[in-house]
Amino acid sequence: MLFFFPFFFTLECDALCKEKTLHRVLRNVNSQLLVVRPDLNVAAFENVTDQEMQSGKGMLFSIHCYKTTTPLAGLPVAFSVQVEDKSYYMCCERECGEMTIRFKEGEVPKEIPGESNIIFFKKTFTSCCPNAFKFEYSMERGMFLAFEEEGSLRKLILKKLSKDEVDETMKMSLQVRSE
Repeated sequence: MLFFFPFFFTLECDALCKEKTLHRVLRNVNSQLLVVRPDLNVAAFENVTDQEMQSGKGMLFSIHCYKTTTPLAGLPVAFSVQVEDKSYYMCCERECGEMTIRFKEGEVPKEIPGESNIIFFKKTFTSCCPNAFKFEYSMERGMFLAFEEEGSLRKLILKKLSKDEVDETMKMSLQVRSE
């Protein structure tokens, strides 16, 4: 006896489609805010006064969340920030053999057809810190957003992390800007 079962398959493409946008400030483990200064081509964690925070210049990030077909990798996100009347998006570029964080003028796309140098996977920092996150670069596994002391700056960088290591320089919290 033969049985025929109707199977319905849906093909999902690897394209990422923007699902929602959150507006948050990013804080490091030292409670400093990430501030983008496109004129200096730098993003660094800084101590910010309440008055500076109210102005929000270069501090209030739009975190663009994308739908994914691979949820185990983490939630795909892209970052953009408004500085004066211009919008900048965060991306990674290889310079002199090293990966560098850059902020380029422009908008984050609604759809991304494949791999992109603007996508990071948002992951819980550790199971005991559910409100803290780390962001893994989508095009190079094991590379995470972090900060590095450079003189008086705590500059935003990409940093390699071994599988079982916990690195506090990668720990970030997302907070709604207090009014």
